[in-house]
Amino acid sequence: PAGKLPKIYNALRVETKNTAGQDVALTAEVQQLLGDHRVRAVAMSGTDGLVRGMEIADTGAPISVPVGEATLGRIFNVLGEPVDEQGPVNASATAPIHRDAPNLTELETKPKVFETGIKVIDLLAPYRQGGKVGLFGGAGVGKTVLIQELINNIAKEHGGVSVFGGVGERTREGNDLYEEFKESGVINADDLSKSKVALC
Repeated sequence: PAGKLPKIYNALRVETKNTAGQDVALTAEVQQLLGDHRVRAVAMSGTDGLVRGMEIADTGAPISVPVGEATLGRIFNVLGEPVDEQGPVNASATAPIHRDAPNLTELETKPKVFETGIKVIDLLAPYRQGGKVGLFGGAGVGKTVLIQELINNIAKEHGGVSVFGGVGERTREGNDLYEEFKESGVINADDLSKSKVALC
């Protein structure tokens, strides 16, 4: 509604034209309420054609993305839109990208080691099952290769599925990763429902 500030993490939409004159719908996510009917938001795509004073609409909800088996073998952008030119995703459910943490009753209380199948990691720096792991390193040191190996091992040894979020990845690297997943069978191009990974 006019004059009402959106909540933090709500998605905002603005219709505009880019520099080529094409209609563009820009989505932005509210990050901060500045007061005086102003917010600070992060644009989720290019801002060509965006100018001060444009009308913007609050969607009333955070950005939501498709979830479930329909996402396996597919590539999505930050808005949950497929970018792999394989048509729309027939997901039966969506979930917001910002959610509350699970209740403690839903979590495993006994720590277990997650066998990655990579001897150096399993011996020197074992991962905890159900935990979070961060890989940090400079360009070209093998972070993506390590993730590839983890996804392969999770799929083949544990029968699990993975979601790969390529934050800051170059388009070429993402494309190479996708092709390697198809070659290794982690993504089944003939029957996407048998794939073991979704890419974002």
